[in-house]
Amino acid sequence: MGSIYKSARTTFAIILVILMVFGFCAELYDIQIKNNEYYAAQNNTVKTYTVELEAARGEIVDRNGNPLVTNRQGNSIVLNAAYFPSTKENDKRNEIVYNLLQLFKKNKEEYARNLPLKLKKGKIVFFTEEDDENFEADIATMKNKDMFNLQSYATAQNCFDAMIEKYELEDYLEKYGIKTALELGNIRYELTRLLFSVSNPVTIADDVSDKTVAQIKENMSLYRGADVRVVAYREYADSTLAPHIIGTVRKINAEEYERLKSEGYGITDEIGESGIEAAMEGNLRGIPGEKTVTIDGDGNVSEEVTKEPVQGDTVVLSIDKDLQKLVQNRLRKICRQVSVAHSTGAVVVEDCNNGEVLAAASYPSFDLNDYYEHYNELTKERNTPLYNRFAMGTYAPGSTFKPMMSLAALEEGVIDENSVIVCNQYLKVADHTFKCTWDHGGETVRTALRDSCNIFFYTCAQRLGIDRMNTYGKMVGLGEKTGVEIPEAKGILAGPEYRKRYGMLWAPGDTVQAAIGQSDNLFTPLQLCNYTATIANGGTKYRLHFVKSTISRATGAVSETEHASLGKISVKSKNIKIVQEGMRLVATEGGPSYILNSLKTKVACKTGTSQVVIKGVKHNNGFLITFAPYENPEISVATAIEMAGSGTSTAEITKSVINYYYSHNAHEKTAQNYSSLLD
Repeated sequence: MGSIYKSARTTFAIILVILMVFGFCAELYDIQIKNNEYYAAQNNTVKTYTVELEAARGEIVDRNGNPLVTNRQGNSIVLNAAYFPSTKENDKRNEIVYNLLQLFKKNKEEYARNLPLKLKKGKIVFFTEEDDENFEADIATMKNKDMFNLQSYATAQNCFDAMIEKYELEDYLEKYGIKTALELGNIRYELTRLLFSVSNPVTIADDVSDKTVAQIKENMSLYRGADVRVVAYREYADSTLAPHIIGTVRKINAEEYERLKSEGYGITDEIGESGIEAAMEGNLRGIPGEKTVTIDGDGNVSEEVTKEPVQGDTVVLSIDKDLQKLVQNRLRKICRQVSVAHSTGAVVVEDCNNGEVLAAASYPSFDLNDYYEHYNELTKERNTPLYNRFAMGTYAPGSTFKPMMSLAALEEGVIDENSVIVCNQYLKVADHTFKCTWDHGGETVRTALRDSCNIFFYTCAQRLGIDRMNTYGKMVGLGEKTGVEIPEAKGILAGPEYRKRYGMLWAPGDTVQAAIGQSDNLFTPLQLCNYTATIANGGTKYRLHFVKSTISRATGAVSETEHASLGKISVKSKNIKIVQEGMRLVATEGGPSYILNSLKTKVACKTGTSQVVIKGVKHNNGFLITFAPYENPEISVATAIEMAGSGTSTAEITKSVINYYYSHNAHEKTAQNYSSLLD
């Protein structure tokens, strides 16, 4: 019985072997004879890769077509995995990288330095905030499992040792020392960090000289895998012009990449970081092209551009380049003339009939060309030049608040245009006595605006109450965002609601203080300018905007920005006219009259002063809101100078703006032919 069972097993095994051999023979016949041509072709073409081609960002121009931000062509050095040694050939990779580094150093080229390790006094240490503001995240990335696979508590030396082992840099460490090994590891780390592959070449040096390009091309065997790529770099007509508006561009970070990769962003792409560059990213970012890379079975590489990249849209700003330059220069001059050192400020100019910002300046400012190079120094400067004062700076507006108070009092009927309130310089509220600058006697609303009489507006506040005051404050846009494309502060409209958030009480004396733009009131220069425009144009409030239009690079189509009216404020035209007349008296008979009366253009305005305490010393910030011309207003101007002493001291800036605007007919300039800008 046992022998029969063994015989059956043997027979089954023999049959199984025969079947397997037959199967292999059939497969061999299919490959070698029947479908020989097909399999030969398959073997000849190993793989096809698609490489993304970077598209140039769109240009930014002013309202008249003058270039503000364009692109220039430059060369970057890219490592291309199709020609570069494989990961199994660390010795060859290291040799090529070493040769490239020697060339970069000889020609004084900057190259990628994203490994968060450095040599300090002969020791390996981590980057600090001075080296990289995101140093903590970068160190964590270096330690994770996809990089050096170390525990979170690993030291800088542990990371360095792991790098040496991972990239087999022991010979270079022994022969050339720590510094060279670290430099080599830095480039190798960059390749790992950016997922280096045939589909994803990695840039290791930006904007290199023609000399370096020529030397690489002449010695391709020495620098195998290194390729020269022509790329577009941002170029500024004037890198000091409107930097807070234009903004900056930088390489995408890991967090942004994870969020945006589904939208087609690559791990090495650039992205708008701030200002219009960030706000209009969707328009400015071009449409990437594609290059197909084919590697055959013999290792031969062929490349073909299968989709040309398309440059991003041109963004047309509402600002006037020359007016912007003038405003910046005048603001800088006035701030430097202020007796108190380190004065700062902001100016905004608006078309009061559509909400277009014609100019906006913040002082001190910065140079876009030097931004990244000097970023750490800029962040530590006493006067914070990176801080956008016209959009983010909030100030107690002082008496520039009084036109709004006049509107509220007239509309609510607590006064009329002929009501007289007597100012004897003092007003007692509860147990506190409030003062005016001097004894004005009987004041009507028009003369109270001219004389900036505190007692008049204290009394109006008592009659109105804070809730009705704030209804009108919100109505004209104070303590509310203006809607501009770039980040802006909301500000604060003083009142019980705000105090309640912080567990504080609102007292009767706070209401009268709020009436003259003090207490908790804090507004941005953008808000003050737009509020002035609303009064000037008869009560229509517009959404402020910096973008006038966009022009498609692909089709040439122009998309105009809608002049979004936020509606007419609920105030009678007669009452607005009364306030305009009072503001006209300020310009002709008030503090700034000796400056503004010299203008050929009639204007209306209101000065303001608010007190601040710095290191125990009291200083006055100065403000001036203006519209022109008086009869048919076209522009509004708001100036804020910290520690200026008074609003009148800012009038020289306003005078320069109005002189420029009307002498140059800025509002009537004909834009250049847009298509000519794109050629």
